[in-house]
Amino acid sequence: MMEDPVPSHEIAQPRGASRRTEPLDLLREGEGLLSPLERGQIRFIRKSLEPGNLDSSLRWLQRHIGANWIEASIRNLRHVYGTERMPRFDPAKSYVLVSNHRSFFDLYVVTGYLVKRGLPHRILFPVRSNFFYDHPFGPVVNGVMSFFAMYPPVFRDRKRQGLNLAGIDETASLLQRGGVFVGLHPEGARNRTDDPYTLLPAQSGVGRIIHRARATVIPVFVHGLGNAIVSQIASNATRTGRKVVVVFGRPLELDDLFKEAPSPRAFRRVSERARDAISALGEEERALRAQLEGSR
Repeated sequence: MMEDPVPSHEIAQPRGASRRTEPLDLLREGEGLLSPLERGQIRFIRKSLEPGNLDSSLRWLQRHIGANWIEASIRNLRHVYGTERMPRFDPAKSYVLVSNHRSFFDLYVVTGYLVKRGLPHRILFPVRSNFFYDHPFGPVVNGVMSFFAMYPPVFRDRKRQGLNLAGIDETASLLQRGGVFVGLHPEGARNRTDDPYTLLPAQSGVGRIIHRARATVIPVFVHGLGNAIVSQIASNATRTGRKVVVVFGRPLELDDLFKEAPSPRAFRRVSERARDAISALGEEERALRAQLEGSR
C-alpha cells in the first residue's frame, strides 16, 4: 500500500503492439527475466483470482479487515461528495476507478470507502515491482497490507520494461472476465508540484487498458492526504489533520473512442478524457473545500 500504482509512462510500446490480437503472458514473456520470488508471487495471485476458497478468503479480508482499518484511519477527516452519480455495482461486471495522484494512499482511501458501503469486487492496483515483488518482504507487505491487491507488477528497469505490456494485457483480461475493481492513475506518476489542481499529462497505458477492457470507468478526485502513514493516522485520531475531500463523478462516456481502432493515439485520447473528468472534479473539490474550511 506504500507505492505508486501503474506508472504508465514507463510502459514500453513495441512497434505494432497496438495491432496485436493475442494477449501477452507475463510469465511466458518473463522467462529468464523474472526471479523465482517474482514468479512465485505472480503464480500465487493468479491462482487467487480463480473462483474458489482462496479468492473468497481474500475478498473477505479486503472487505472486513482492510476496509475497516482504512475507515478507522481516515473517517474523522474525510468528506465525500458525488456518490449519487455512481452506478449501482453489479458483482458480475468489472469497473475501473481513475483518480488523480497526490498521495500513496489515494486509491486505498477511496476504495476502502466504497467497500464499506457494499462494493463486492476483488480489488487490484498495478504496482511497481521494486520491493513488492523483488524483495523477500515484498509479498509479506502485499499480503498483510492489501491482501494481494497490488497486482500486476510494473517493471522500471529498462531490460524488463517490455513485460509491462503483458501486465496491461492481463489487467484488461481480468476486467473483461468480470468481478474486479481496478484503480488506475491517468497521470502515471505522483503529482509532486505545489498545485494539486493542475494534473500531470495523461499517459497512454491507462487508456490502453480501458480501451481493450470496455469496463465502466468512474472518475474521482481526492485531496488532503499526506504520505506519512503514522502522522496521517494520528491526525485523524486527534481530528487535527487536513480535511480529506473526495468527489466522485459520473461514469465516463467513451463509446465514441471505443469505436476507434486500437492505436497509441486512441489510447492517449481515452486517458486524456479520464484526466479531464478528474480535473473537472478537482474544481468541484476546490469550491467544496473552501466552504468546509470557511465554516470552521
